[in-house]
Amino acid sequence: MPEFGSQLILLAAGGSLGTVLRYLVYQFADKYLNQHLPWGTLLVNLIGSFLIGLVWGSMEKLALTPALRFFLVLGVLGSFTTFSAFAYDSFYLLNQGQFRWLLINLLLNNVLGLLLCGLGFYMIKLFA
Repeated sequence: MPEFGSQLILLAAGGSLGTVLRYLVYQFADKYLNQHLPWGTLLVNLIGSFLIGLVWGSMEKLALTPALRFFLVLGVLGSFTTFSAFAYDSFYLLNQGQFRWLLINLLLNNVLGLLLCGLGFYMIKLFA
């Protein structure tokens, strides 16, 4: 693992790139796809999940350095979409045969995420 100062630089560089890429995907979706579904979010989540799978699958075969993995996974894909990290964690549990923890992870992330989003939304409506 790179040292702390290098980690911050890798995160900042990768995060900048991931954010710009997410913006470009959203612009594409807004321009070319219908507005009935949040296509930008769906696309970044699906693309990010696929890419994190590619990076994970190639770590050993391509002998990616820890610095490059850090840059790609936490920097680029972490800012492109955190859903890719959720997909990675969930697939890891599935791959390990940890079906109970997989189900708990899926439910907590999705159900609690929706509930907390709604809670935040309605708290602002109540107190603002």
